[in-house]
Amino acid sequence: MSNVTELRKLAETDTSQEIPKEQYGPIITNPPFVFLDGTFNTRDLGLVPDSPVRAGFIYRSGALTALIDNGKAVMSGKLGIKRVFNVRSLGERQKGPDPEIEGIENTWHRNARPDSTPDLDKFVSGVGEKGYEDMYLELIDVYSTVWKDILKHIRDRPSEPFMYHCTAGRDRTGVISGLLLALAGASPDTITLDYLLSRIGTEPVRKHLVAFAMAETHAKSEDQPGFLNLCSLTAASWNAFVNGVQREYGGFEKFVTEKLGFSAEDVATIKRNLTSS
Repeated sequence: MSNVTELRKLAETDTSQEIPKEQYGPIITNPPFVFLDGTFNTRDLGLVPDSPVRAGFIYRSGALTALIDNGKAVMSGKLGIKRVFNVRSLGERQKGPDPEIEGIENTWHRNARPDSTPDLDKFVSGVGEKGYEDMYLELIDVYSTVWKDILKHIRDRPSEPFMYHCTAGRDRTGVISGLLLALAGASPDTITLDYLLSRIGTEPVRKHLVAFAMAETHAKSEDQPGFLNLCSLTAASWNAFVNGVQREYGGFEKFVTEKLGFSAEDVATIKRNLTSS
């Protein structure tokens, strides 16, 4: 499915509905997705339609805990990945540590503070815009150390392809992907498409992730108000977060300079390295 309009329509499928394998299968086995045995929702940020990021440099993914030997070989060989950033909490890392892969450096940072449990009440109105805005603004604060390290890697090691991942590869991973695409000069539509593609990329493990979300939020059932909004991905929710970044920091670039402490020269280098080798 190369038509962006059709791709986005499928990506907007409600999480409560199944996407048939005959629909998602051909997508997750072709660019921008990358098939890695033992994980899911893996893709090349530079191969998202209309992405200005150079291909073969930045990869995003779901958890790598269950990665098998063939997947490890693809990462270190075909993809040439040199470093993996684990964007998960201490508890998640302890339950499922990243595999050791020869030639690949694993990087993890302790959170600035523990993640808070999402408040389902904030996800009830609309499609959960308020809940997503608050949750994502918290994420860029709680995980600021790893955001900073990823940006340093782009600034200082532009010849070394890397990957970052969280558990589902959609929220924490989606936030940093949106930040990087914005710095590279991607259009809002391109950034939103990349964000929404996680709906397709997580379909093979959708039921597992819904169960994980229920446990994390202490939801009594999938029908609890706000829960399905929390599990869904929408352009409106992403836009609410973008507006929140604009209000709180003055935009993604000012977040990078004023919150993370990068200089204007650093940002210029990062932008250049995102788009050209």
